[in-house]
Order: sequence, then C-alpha cells, then structure tokens
Amino acid sequence: MAQKPRELTPWVSPLHNWGYQLRELRTSRGLSLRELGKITRIDHSHLGRFERAERTPDRSQAVVLDDKLGASGMLLRLWERIGDERGHVANPPAHVARSSVDLAFAVADQAASDEGISVPCRLADGSVIWVALNRRALLRTGMGLGAAAAVGVSSPAFADSGAVPGLVRKARAAYAYGSTPVEHLRRTRRVLIDTDNLLGPRRAVSAVRDHIEVIQVLRRDAKGVDRHDLMELQTQYGELLSWLYQDLGNPKAASYWLDRAMQWSQTVGDGDLSTYVMARKAQLAGDTGDLVDVVDLAEAAQRMARPRSRLAAVARTYEAYGHALRGDADESERAIDDVRNALDGAAADPTPWGVWLNASYVEIHRAQGLEVLGKHGQAANAFAAAIRMMPDGYHRDRGVYMARQAVALAGARAPEQAAAIGMHALAVAEDTGSGRITNELARLDKALIPWQREPSVAEFRTTFDSTLFHETETEA
Repeated sequence: MAQKPRELTPWVSPLHNWGYQLRELRTSRGLSLRELGKITRIDHSHLGRFERAERTPDRSQAVVLDDKLGASGMLLRLWERIGDERGHVANPPAHVARSSVDLAFAVADQAASDEGISVPCRLADGSVIWVALNRRALLRTGMGLGAAAAVGVSSPAFADSGAVPGLVRKARAAYAYGSTPVEHLRRTRRVLIDTDNLLGPRRAVSAVRDHIEVIQVLRRDAKGVDRHDLMELQTQYGELLSWLYQDLGNPKAASYWLDRAMQWSQTVGDGDLSTYVMARKAQLAGDTGDLVDVVDLAEAAQRMARPRSRLAAVARTYEAYGHALRGDADESERAIDDVRNALDGAAADPTPWGVWLNASYVEIHRAQGLEVLGKHGQAANAFAAAIRMMPDGYHRDRGVYMARQAVALAGARAPEQAAAIGMHALAVAEDTGSGRITNELARLDKALIPWQREPSVAEFRTTFDSTLFHETETEA
C-alpha cells in the first residue's frame, strides 16, 4: 500500500506555502515526484523536500518548475516571498524558547481544538511567526496565563469552559419567557456577531464553541421542524466559529470549521447557506494567498448562487481579489466593475447572507487587489475612501483596513503617514486580539525598515515590538 503523503502546512510560512502550491500543481497534472524530476531534471528527493518545506529551492529551480508545470509565474512570485512574511508577536518580559517554536509545528493537528493557542512571536532573525502552543507548553516555557492574556489569549481558550450544561438549561427555559430554544439561540448568535464586530474574536470564540455543543445536546431530543432549525443554526454557528478563528490568525482551524459547516449545510438542504459557506471558503483562500483555489472556489460559489443574487456578487468580489493575487489586473478590475453594477439589485435580495456587501466593502477588495498588484498609491487612496464610507460598529474591521492602508502607504514611500496610521491600527489590534491586524502590522514593520531612523517610524516599530513574545537563544 502506498504511503499516505505527509499533510502540508501552507499557513506556517511562505516556504511552506510554496511547497504546498508545488504539490497542488504536480498532483493536478497527474505527475509523481519521479515523473516531475525527469521533466525538470531535478532529483525527485529534492522535489519531495521542497514540497515538505525541508529544503529551499534556488531561483533557477523555481523558474524551471514554474515553466514545466505551466504555473504562469505563480511559483516564481511565491518563491520571491520566501522569507518575507513570517508572522510574529511578543511581550518583552516573556520569552519563548526555540524548542517552543519547534513545538508550533508539532501541534498543528490541534489547530481545530481550543487547546491549541497561537501567539505572535518575534524570532531571532527579526521575523514574526504565529506559534501554536497548548496550556502545558505555555507553562513549560515559563509563559503563564497572564502573559498569554497580554496578547489577547483568554483563559477559557485553554480548556472547556464548563458552561455548556448551564447554557442548555437556559435555552430550554426560553419557553418561560415566551420564546423557544431556537429563537433564543438565534438572538444569541446575533449578539455574538455584534460582539465580534466591536471587540474582535477573542471574546466570542469560546462562547460560540459552547453554543455549538448546546445545539448538539438539544438536537438529541428535537423532532421535525425544531430538529431542522437546530441543524441550520449549528451550521451558522460553525461558519461563525470559522470566521473567528480566521481573524485570530488560525487558518487551519478556520478551514476545519468551514468544512464542517459545508457538511452540515448539505444536511439542512439550504442552497443559500451552502453557497455562502462556499463563498467564505474562497475568502479564506484569498486571505491565505492560495493562488490555486481562490478563483475556483469563488466561481463554484457563483455557480451555486441564484442568478443576480447578493451571494453571486459576494463570490464575484472574492474572485476579483483572487485574480489580483494571480497578477491578472484586467480580470480583477472587470470583476469589481461587475459587482459595482450589481449592488443595487443585490441590496433588494431578501436572503440574510452577505448583507454587509456595500460600496465600502467592494472598494476595500479593490484596494486589496491594487496593493497586491503593486499599485501602492492607488491602493492607499482606495483604502482611505473605503474606510470613510464604513458604517459605525465595525471597530475591528476598521483596524484591519487601516493596517492594510498603512502597508500600501509604506509601499508608496510615505513612511510617516504609514507609521501614524499603523499606530491607530495597533491600538485596535491590542483591543481585539485580531490576528489579521497583527499580520498586516508585521508586514508594515518590515516595509518601514528603510526609514527606521525617522522618529514616527521608530516609535511605531518599538511599540509594535513591545506587543510580541520573543524567541530566546537556548544552550544545546
């Protein structure tokens, strides 16, 4: 029996992502490592190590592989990112030993569990990565719960909260207040969404997990319409949990819960709900820079969507960013124009999914596309315009977009303005524990290095560094 291929971890670093994309391209073309080795004249054992991120290819190898696999420059562009964007965070008093950084890769299978905690850590080479640790590992490295809380990791994430039995009783008691358990859980979900919009994911993630367990308990005795409605709610809570993990900077857990939500949505038989989950999978692929799947997933969501529906426009928005990631500016702009033209009709769509799709949201995705295409000045202006149009209450999302605007400003060689806006985004990151903001600020920190002696830049970089855990050298 053939050995099962090792599970790859594209979210760990650009090198891991390069290896993942290499395997995806190779297998999609039906090639074994030996067959690809013959075509490219690269030893198959080296190719295997490239895929597993155990060896870094040189530029000539990246060029050959890109050409022979018909990647249209994708592999070369990803190769150029290797070493550029490794995530990072830390508090000066607290330190993470190198063995703990290694542990991050050993506990990847815990990504979908609350026992797996990710914190941003500054490595000795100055880069920033997300280090996955569990409670025992945190204590073993001398980093207690107080230090974890300093970067937005609250103690309920380390273990089950024990709140589920009480929440079940509260849901069942809804009848005493003229409500039903389903209505109670729907209202609770809306409150948790509002909490996330205002305060970020860390305050909502444990509660959402608990309520998924509550729903599973209630489904055991439910019948008929109630059983169906509870399954629908379980799907909605699963999608929400995926979003919270995505914002916390844990793409593997986000992908896990989206997969569960997709499975549950098929059980419910709600076409709009399944379409929304598929669109979210495209969004997650875009966030993680997955050049292979992002456009395909977005197109799949559009095929599933009702014609001229809001969900079709949402999926087209994510497709636009996917084209930008792949370097296709014309296709990206064409998709954005299609969404703009569809906004009026989408606003009248009665479905509850994607109600946040508006001119500001579309402009944000246009700005993201411009930035990844290297059009930094245009991107910065587009981000500024979109932020001005944002409705109140989206505190965390405003922080994400300010951080991206700051990155674009740095690319446009406006370091002082970039640093000033970066400071505002950093305040939101500290309030909410948003990993998406932290990842953008890590990019900004690196982009501002050429101007590090400027006072405003130095202040931002010092303040940002103070929010990170740091790797320490340890004796062998």
